[in-house]
Amino acid sequence: MKKLIIINGTMGVGKSTVCSILLDKLEPSVYLDGDWCWNMNPFIVSEENKAMVISNITHLLKSYLNNSGYQYVIFCWVIHQEDIFDLIVKPLQEVEFELYKISLVCSESALRNRLEIDVQKGLRSADLIDRSLQRLALYEKMDTIKLDVSTLTPQQAAMEIIKIVQEDV
Repeated sequence: MKKLIIINGTMGVGKSTVCSILLDKLEPSVYLDGDWCWNMNPFIVSEENKAMVISNITHLLKSYLNNSGYQYVIFCWVIHQEDIFDLIVKPLQEVEFELYKISLVCSESALRNRLEIDVQKGLRSADLIDRSLQRLALYEKMDTIKLDVSTLTPQQAAMEIIKIVQEDV
């Protein structure tokens, strides 16, 4: 059966890096990053744009799940509220798949260190640090499998996720 692996977590926790590794390790697979669907200029968060982004994400996920060429569909996004999962998964009900919702979590100090490195490299702005740290606690309350990546490399985190999704094989 197809497997939809949704990886969520706050900004800077390592979702994109881990999902890129999963794409290499899980075959045949496809990877969609929710941020790609928000890649617009100017970046405007409006109700119209939110609805469009969710529609685009669900359309792409459904297409990948219906494509016989893929066993694993990997999706990552910040998803900091349970109702966002519902908006994404509900339109996919007519497709048969196993769902894995995995939150990448870490300690505040580990997250701060990661983000400060990204700021120094010019990859992120400094104001993101406080916003990301504020969201960290939201993930502990979600109905997801929690993977603490505080002391894991992205490679180790990906291998832990592979163990989770291949447990029942």
